[in-house]
Amino acid sequence: MDVRHFTAGDGARLAYREQGQGLPVLALSGLTRTGRDFEYLAPHLDGVRLICPDYRGRGDSQWTGPASYTVQQEAQDAIDLLDLLEIEQAAVLGTSRGGIIGMYLAATSRHRLHGLCLNDVGPVLHKPGLARIIDYVGRNPVASSHADLARKLPLVMPEFRNVPRDRWLAEAQLHYAQTEAGLKITYDPQLREGFVAAFEGPEINLWPLFDAAHDLPLALIRGGNSDLLSPDVAAQMRSRRPDMIYAEVPDRGHIPFLDEPEALAAIEQWLALIPRA
Repeated sequence: MDVRHFTAGDGARLAYREQGQGLPVLALSGLTRTGRDFEYLAPHLDGVRLICPDYRGRGDSQWTGPASYTVQQEAQDAIDLLDLLEIEQAAVLGTSRGGIIGMYLAATSRHRLHGLCLNDVGPVLHKPGLARIIDYVGRNPVASSHADLARKLPLVMPEFRNVPRDRWLAEAQLHYAQTEAGLKITYDPQLREGFVAAFEGPEINLWPLFDAAHDLPLALIRGGNSDLLSPDVAAQMRSRRPDMIYAEVPDRGHIPFLDEPEALAAIEQWLALIPRA
């Protein structure tokens, strides 16, 4: 997918990619990730116009400072992109941070959503997962090359099992840039400031955001070994929405790649619930 740019409401120059034709699906990535997060999923989608933005401060988008790296701002940027593309409604597929943005959009811009699919995220974020993210967010990996990092990833991410060697290399290439000094993160290091402040601040009740999607086609995909979305929270979500499509992906932590058979089946089932124009 080729990179395109648009101008957000506050003048920031933001990037996005899109592929295919049909039902608009706005794919929102994780905290430090980019729209390329969905490259594994894209070949499996049919009849879908997949739209994958880079949040401000990430990937090919402009760095606008830590004060602007918020769920509220990123949600508004998503609406600005839909407006630019003249899309009245879209289904939202949200991975981790993207799922929180999706729930926020359900609460604040319900009329713009066709449905919501959450990838390993819910209204309660498990502390061990947040602590692990704090360990790496804003920091460059200790690796000299993509191949070097690919060898290390299975050791530092034991919750991911039976992952082919070429997938670890693809992950390293997707999320880090090669430089003479080694690998570098592909986002503004100041993203760490806002994340740490949120982690240390009072816990926010996100259940009202989840409940705001009460009348939307809803799906939840959970990594079987996830340390961010606990089994208890997933069970509570299913209790509140008994009709919610649910899949648990074995041998995956936070976050599933979305091309696993269980994830693909859930996404296909979710998309089938959304009426086509």
